[in-house]
Amino acid sequence: MPHSLNYTPTFAERYPVALATALVDAGIAILAAYLAFFLRFDKFDLSSFYLMGAITWASLVVSALFIVGAYGSWRGQSFLRQVARVGGGWLLAAAVLSMLSFFLKTSTSYSRLWAVYTVLITIGIGTSLRLLVFLALRQARRAGRNLKQILAVLPTEARGQILPSTLSLRAQGYAIASILECDEGADWLRTLPEQADASKAHEVWLMLPLSEGGHIQSAVYALRHHVVSIRFLPQLNDLPLLNHQVSRIAGFYSIDLSMTPMDGVARILKRTEDLVLGSLIFLLILPVCIAIALAIKLTSPGPILFKQYRTGINGQRFKVYKFRSMIVHKESSGTVTQAKLGDPRITKLGAFLRRTSLDELPQFFNVLQGRMSIVGPRPHALAHNEYYKDLVESYMQRHQVKPGITGWAQVNGLRGETDTLEKMKARVEHDLWYIDNWSLWLDFKIILLTTFKGFRNPNAY
Repeated sequence: MPHSLNYTPTFAERYPVALATALVDAGIAILAAYLAFFLRFDKFDLSSFYLMGAITWASLVVSALFIVGAYGSWRGQSFLRQVARVGGGWLLAAAVLSMLSFFLKTSTSYSRLWAVYTVLITIGIGTSLRLLVFLALRQARRAGRNLKQILAVLPTEARGQILPSTLSLRAQGYAIASILECDEGADWLRTLPEQADASKAHEVWLMLPLSEGGHIQSAVYALRHHVVSIRFLPQLNDLPLLNHQVSRIAGFYSIDLSMTPMDGVARILKRTEDLVLGSLIFLLILPVCIAIALAIKLTSPGPILFKQYRTGINGQRFKVYKFRSMIVHKESSGTVTQAKLGDPRITKLGAFLRRTSLDELPQFFNVLQGRMSIVGPRPHALAHNEYYKDLVESYMQRHQVKPGITGWAQVNGLRGETDTLEKMKARVEHDLWYIDNWSLWLDFKIILLTTFKGFRNPNAY
């Protein structure tokens, strides 16, 4: 019997949800323009000129959200990921609007305050509405409504390890209708079509290890008379993954196991963040840097700056700049002795600079050079890289992005001396988590946390 006879469409398949969402977004943008006009001019009656601006803004919002894929299915996605995607669309719309007003020379014809209010109100209402919808959907799905039924195919011994809890799956919009255990051999392939029919599944999840990958084609062939969706969820839990995703390369499908997230648009956004924030911070700290430079020159002989080669993005070497905090000394070739508590090499001024992280301020020049980023894994000495790369799994993967002045490891207390292997492993784990979960919002969070608790640290000697 064809599976289509047993197939029960979900709500999103019965109704044009994406179109309705786009119309709501357009309405929010125009409503925001009216509210912004009231806040700016204390009245609601927009002139035809301002109304045209509101319609233009609404069109840009819908177009930008469509481009970034914000009108795709929410099923199986976290709210933060959805907001990040939608936020990118709003920023894109605002950027295009600014460019249009510049090239068309209309920026002086509109109130800048009205434009800022319009963008902020659009983001506020849009985010709030999406949060309400997300919470309502999650509640409905936990109650058993609007769920996609799943037939899970997985090894018998992994049944209790692979599948998440029923409540967690329901919150994501899925429910396990049936489980087909695939022992050694291909006997399960014969019962796969019947089980798909009996379970009335919307999707079949082939949750197989890579060693069973040869059965994928057979499973797809066995379900050739069914309209059920088929997903291959390879079990890669034993592999160290970094920014893993599925790509299409040179006509082939690729399961990317370890990739840098700083590519394409992400690289542009990251560099823009570094240039804008880096330039602003550099100007603000310039008087402080001048004062520190004079203090170093007056309190100890030697250069003001300490320069040392570190490993940057893609393993390339670069010179990192710091204010000198130690007396001038020489070390054995190829060795770097980490600073310890009570280290006699550290000057009195240097101890203060290191405790407060003020010795790191010259690295904002590294940021403007493009060799470092404001946020990223801290660059280690070359000798440390050579030592730890064989002791810590995936250690060198932290160099897939630019090193940073501050990072996820630092705001979580993993700063200063790494005198044990466990400390270095913890730092690397945090660095890799940052790379795998990078977003502008995460960068802003780390910068904010650094501002409040990153300047003083008892582990920095």
